Amino acid sequence: MSISARENIDEFLAHKRIAFVGVSRDPRDFSRSLFRDLQKRGYEVVPVNPKATDIEGARCFARLQEVSPPVEAALVMTAAETSESIVQDCAAAGIERVWLHRGGGVGAVSDAAVKFCQERQLKLVAGYCPYMFLPQSSWFHRAHGLILKLQGRYPACAAH
Repeated sequence: MSISARENIDEFLAHKRIAFVGVSRDPRDFSRSLFRDLQKRGYEVVPVNPKATDIEGARCFARLQEVSPPVEAALVMTAAETSESIVQDCAAAGIERVWLHRGGGVGAVSDAAVKFCQERQLKLVAGYCPYMFLPQSSWFHRAHGLILKLQGRYPACAAH
């Protein structure tokens, strides 16, 4: 059964404990803003960054396989060049839902990472920013969603 991108988005966001791969050590970085906002919205966000031990007071793990207890979903905000190895780590850690973040530009999306997820039947969101789908996001993020809607590229809910 094929699941629409919007269903994958909604299922991903329904998980309240997610790994955040590539969250920056810089507190002014966009990824840190998203990290903090997800926390404020009730998510338990588990930071994954091999160059940090602590992010916003939460223990930071070097790899997804080290996260304990395990998570069921991973938001990936790394460079596209590293995303294939990250999704391989997701599969090795038993994570079945992956979101390859894309704001402007390519983001974490790479053809190799997408292909790997498809071959392993991981539920994938390839692109988009979670802010576009979180309720009560700022006008700026809603505007991006509106632009995608006008272009016919916003993921619609599947017909049941």
